[in-house]
Amino acid sequence: MSLLELRDVSKSYGDGDAEVHALHGVSLSVERGEMVAVMGPSGSGKSTFLTISGTLEEPSSGEVFVDGQAVRGMSRRAKAQLRRRVIGYVFQDFNLLPGLTAAENVSLPLELDGSSMRKAHLAALRSLDGLGLGRRAAHYPDQLSGGERQRVAIARAMVGERKLLLADEPSGALDSANGEAVMRLLLEACRNSGMAAVVVTHDAQLASWADRVLFLRDGRVTDQTLPGRGLESLLTQEQGK
Repeated sequence: MSLLELRDVSKSYGDGDAEVHALHGVSLSVERGEMVAVMGPSGSGKSTFLTISGTLEEPSSGEVFVDGQAVRGMSRRAKAQLRRRVIGYVFQDFNLLPGLTAAENVSLPLELDGSSMRKAHLAALRSLDGLGLGRRAAHYPDQLSGGERQRVAIARAMVGERKLLLADEPSGALDSANGEAVMRLLLEACRNSGMAAVVVTHDAQLASWADRVLFLRDGRVTDQTLPGRGLESLLTQEQGK
């Protein structure tokens, strides 16, 4: 069973002459343990693709399934619960709360979902330790490097029993070395825990860490390829369009 499945998903905004088509008939399945990179020029629909995959937006048409559950018809409360328990997000700008320590930032989603403070804290420490940040758990975001803050954000996205990780340019604020480290961590998380991950990136070198690369243009899937098997050729073709 796929952890994420989109079936012929389209999304439009506005009406009449002002209508904008963000996605056109996008279909995709992401399996357990798999990482898929999504590439495309600005305005190609990548962010809309992520928000719909994460149940933050409804498609105009088509079906979305997360962990085998059909999203259409879910109540707002059910969707919020699905996001808290199944879906983890990694944002380009980290979105860490400056007044909380690394451990407190990571434990917060579990506490909001009803876990005791002690249980959530222990889970946060395990998540941080798995990313080499156990000794930095009591530090605040402004005491951490950019790479460390990004790893805290990844730990928060993975804490508990999250099954689907969605990352929007997770290495955009990092240098190339730290960017590759982030992709390596995400891939290892998929391999070790069986999570599925969808990563939006503009960098072909980082996309090469994924199991598959999906290319969007004008809201349509124009191609898919395996890293190392025509990715550079595909990018050259797409850039020439």
